[in-house]
Amino acid sequence: MQGTIVAIATPSGVGGICIVRLSGKQAKQIARTITKKPAFTPRYATLSLLYDAQDALIDEAIVLYFQAPKSYTGEDVIEFQCHGGEIIGRKVLNECLLLGARIARAGEFTKRAYLNGRLDLAQANAIAQMITTRDASFQSALLKQLKGDLGTFVEQVRTSLVNALAHTEVMIDYSEEDIPSDIITRIHSMLESLATRLDNIYTFSKARPSQGHSLCLIGKPNVGKSSLLNALLLYERAITSPIAGTTRDRIEEDLFIGSHRVRLIDTAGIHTSNDPLESKGIEKSLQALKEASIILVVFDGSRPLDPQDEVIITLVQEESASRQSPPTILPIINKCDLPAMLDTVALQKLDSGSTIAINALNKPETASTLYSAIAQALAQESYQDIILSAPYQQEAIAQTQAHIHKACTKLESLELELFAYHIKDALESIGFITHPYNSEEILDSMFGQFCLGK
Repeated sequence: MQGTIVAIATPSGVGGICIVRLSGKQAKQIARTITKKPAFTPRYATLSLLYDAQDALIDEAIVLYFQAPKSYTGEDVIEFQCHGGEIIGRKVLNECLLLGARIARAGEFTKRAYLNGRLDLAQANAIAQMITTRDASFQSALLKQLKGDLGTFVEQVRTSLVNALAHTEVMIDYSEEDIPSDIITRIHSMLESLATRLDNIYTFSKARPSQGHSLCLIGKPNVGKSSLLNALLLYERAITSPIAGTTRDRIEEDLFIGSHRVRLIDTAGIHTSNDPLESKGIEKSLQALKEASIILVVFDGSRPLDPQDEVIITLVQEESASRQSPPTILPIINKCDLPAMLDTVALQKLDSGSTIAINALNKPETASTLYSAIAQALAQESYQDIILSAPYQQEAIAQTQAHIHKACTKLESLELELFAYHIKDALESIGFITHPYNSEEILDSMFGQFCLGK
């Protein structure tokens, strides 16, 4: 944590502005030397000329000074907002290095903010993921985490566990005193309620993809999956033909529906095949089915349901049943412009509500119909509760749950010392979300995943 660090905080390449960021005790003095200005007013933008060590002009830039501790890192921070491009920012960076700063490691600005108490670990994680996420709704959830909602929740859980522990310690120390007879029942009820909420948060967080949803088109050959993909994208992305088995590989494209990023995956038709190449494509179809959070099961409305359709219905049913949070299933009846031959009663096995009839060759109408259906399914998501956006947070909650369940078992048998032991373990696990033990190795690993300049 020693020394003054510097980095270019904006992406490299051609752009209007390049920001060079300094943080540390020498930041203000370095800025004075480069600008030849005697002082800066905190939180005021100062237009200034920038000079190198030979007094040659580098640029005219905006200089911002954030005085410790009221800065992102909690230290003195200087930002040079230079003209963009590859050269100017690099020159300013080099001058800062010559004047005693060193290059910041990835995530080091945020790591200092954490170590200086400006952020907890959950907020730091939210910042890292806000930079990389491509899903606007998930970004909104991260914004709540950045505001401290997850930290507040962790503190509420911690308070409940501490209260349970305090009551238990009293019962252990003063077992002969007149202790309310229902105290065990009340503690047990509180812990069960807490465990249920933790489980709900954990299950939802595990099921929610941070980079948007994966939407898979599944069906037997020649039901019009590729035509449906082209309709959703409103251009000819996939080759289509009357010949069954035209698609043999995964075709993937991004689509934005409302604030949600949806990854469309067109797959090979699922059926029995002796062709090694086609079989490989079918394997990829089955893998896409496992990855998808939304499954469009496509049927040919102009043909009766056959054994291949039944196999696909069974595959989708089994996949849905295998998950804690089942995927959204939308049965699609394509070719509705032709005489109807499909018995839709059989599709009720998918337990997904009503079917959607389309003609994929009519792209605008198909896109409008399916956008509405997909948007309605996505709108059912709720971010009213906490979301755990990082694997370490999910693991911490899982460990907390496990310790609470063990504690409840010991409470039922009135093994109060062991109950207290497991509650202490639960406190340690839940605390890891926001304030883990300050192991340098752990922190370096976490913050090393950030981009440079952040």
